[in-house]
Amino acid sequence: MDQHQSVVCYRHPDRETGIRCTRCERAICPECMITASVGFQCPECVKGGSGTGHPPHANQPRTLAGASIVADPRLVTKVLLALNVALFIAVQTAGDRLTADLVMIGQWPHDPFYQPTEGVAEGQWYRLLSSVFLHQEIWHIAMNMLGLWFLGPPLEAALGRLRFLALFLLSGLGGSTLTYLISDPGAPSLGASGAIFGLFGATAVLMRRLQYDMRPILILLAINLVFTFTWEDIAWEAHIGGLVVGALIAYAMVHAPREKRTLVQYGTCGAVFAVLLAVCVLRTLALTG
Repeated sequence: MDQHQSVVCYRHPDRETGIRCTRCERAICPECMITASVGFQCPECVKGGSGTGHPPHANQPRTLAGASIVADPRLVTKVLLALNVALFIAVQTAGDRLTADLVMIGQWPHDPFYQPTEGVAEGQWYRLLSSVFLHQEIWHIAMNMLGLWFLGPPLEAALGRLRFLALFLLSGLGGSTLTYLISDPGAPSLGASGAIFGLFGATAVLMRRLQYDMRPILILLAINLVFTFTWEDIAWEAHIGGLVVGALIAYAMVHAPREKRTLVQYGTCGAVFAVLLAVCVLRTLALTG
C-alpha cells in the first residue's frame, strides 16, 4: 500500500501542491499563492493583512515621503492661498490698525519710558506667524501667491498634506525668527516670502532626490536672491531664514529611512521648532534684560 499521502490545495481539492502559506500553513496551489516578503501566502491571510505581515493599510499607495495618496493634492495649497487673500482683503477694509496688530515687530518703541511697548519681546509671540499671512501691497501678495501656487502643489503631492503644512509654517517661522534675531527690533516685517523661500529650498531638495534637471529651480532661486539683496525695503533675513529651514526639513522628509521615516520626519520638525523657540527666547532676554 502507498504510504505517501498527497497534499491538496485547500481551495482546490483536485490540485496537489507542495506549497504552504507562510502564515497559516494551509496548502495552496500556484493559482492561490500570493507572493509575500517571505514565501507565499493564501488569499485569506492577505485579506486579513497586507500579505507581508503588516496591517492592511501597509500596501496602500504612498507619496515619496510616505503620506497617503489623496484625491486633491492641492487642498492645503488652496487653503493657505485663501487665508492670505482673506487677510489681505481684511487689511484693505480695516486699515492700518489690523496691520499694526499682526505685523512682525521685535520691540517698539525703544524708549523705556514709553508704555506700553509692543512686539514679540513684549510677549506678542503670535506676530512671528501672523505676519507670514499679512500683506499690504497688491504686488506683494500677487508675487507671493504666484510662488505658492507654482511651488505648492508639487510639494504637497510629494510630501502629503500634513508634512507640506509643517514645511510651510516652519519655513515662515524660520524667516520671522532670523528677522527677530538680527534686524532692527523696531522695523516692521510682513509677508509670506520666508515661507515661499522655504518652498524654493524644498523644491530644490526634492528635484535632486528625484534626479531631475535642477537648472530651472536654481536659476529661479538665484533670480529671487538677486532681488532679495538689491531691492530696497526687503527683509532678506526672512528669505534666508525660510530658505534654510525649508531645505533642512525637506531633506529630512524625502531622505528619511523607510523603517524610521515618521520618527525622522516629525523629529526633525520638532527639533527645528525647538531651536527656533530657543533663539526667540534668547533674543527676547537680550532685548528686555
